Amino acid sequence: MLADSYGRVATDLRVSLTDRCNLRCTYCMPPEGLEWLPKPELLTDDELLRLIRIGTTRLGINEVRFTGGEPLLRRGLVNIVAGTTALEPRPHTALTTNGIGLARTAPALAEAGLDRVNVSLDTLDPVVFEKLARRRRLPDVLDGMAAAASAGLTPVKVNAVLMRDVNDHEAADLLRFCVEHGYELRFIEQMPLDAQHGWRRDTMITADEILGRLEAEFDLDPADADTRGSAPAELFHLRDQTFPNGEPATVGVIGSVTRPFCGACDRVRLTADGQIRNCLFAREESDLRTPLREGATDDEIADRWRAAVGAKLPGHGINDPSFLQPARPMSAIGG
Repeated sequence: MLADSYGRVATDLRVSLTDRCNLRCTYCMPPEGLEWLPKPELLTDDELLRLIRIGTTRLGINEVRFTGGEPLLRRGLVNIVAGTTALEPRPHTALTTNGIGLARTAPALAEAGLDRVNVSLDTLDPVVFEKLARRRRLPDVLDGMAAAASAGLTPVKVNAVLMRDVNDHEAADLLRFCVEHGYELRFIEQMPLDAQHGWRRDTMITADEILGRLEAEFDLDPADADTRGSAPAELFHLRDQTFPNGEPATVGVIGSVTRPFCGACDRVRLTADGQIRNCLFAREESDLRTPLREGATDDEIADRWRAAVGAKLPGHGINDPSFLQPARPMSAIGG
């Protein structure tokens, strides 16, 4: 198992396939983008699959989520998914994407065995989308979500970040849209993971504010907290509303900053260049790429992986005065 000294066991592996992205979202990176990782530093498809195999067959990983950057930019994505879903025991698989290109690739991803997708969608307004993402690609995102649902990559979950005086007035509209289309919406507090280090607590839209905006127009009932487990989202049922399939309509709020859930965390992250991060906000990493390329055995790699997770801190520390943002931005870590 991948256990830490506080009794938590990591079973959910987030695999970053690339640090590159085709959007320039204001809460993630500057308009000009970033200096991308050199290709020789990136894990090859075979190296990625070997590490995923070690995680699932030796270390108890039972869920693999592919992230980025934008994972759809990884040329070998479909083969990586197929290789992962062919493992025994087979992990549950998911993909977190901005949705651009998903309309084209959703059928192939479903054929490769991908179980579902998370799509980032912060606004339904093309003007606001361009302001936030610095690209005019909203129709592509919406088409990608529809294609994913049609291909059976369900439930399609939607991740939304509200920014003060930019899109925070759209909370209710986003929820109506998602309920109408059968998408499961999750609002996420903005986290200090931007490349510019411009995050400020006093401008962040908090979980309480998000719920206040929703409760002004919807009747929300908290879901049973006992069923939450390690899920990051606090789930709420929309009273007397259902998704198109007849299931009760829900919305989630992920209060990573003001309502941390570190005590139940079961995630571990593998960066595109082969570094293990035991926390999204960790300032230290453990190198698996070097031993992998120097001929280490599966057992040796597994031991290094266990040691990395064993050193995990009790919490992310955002609310501690001594907190420092990790050197890597979100695009280089993986969501």
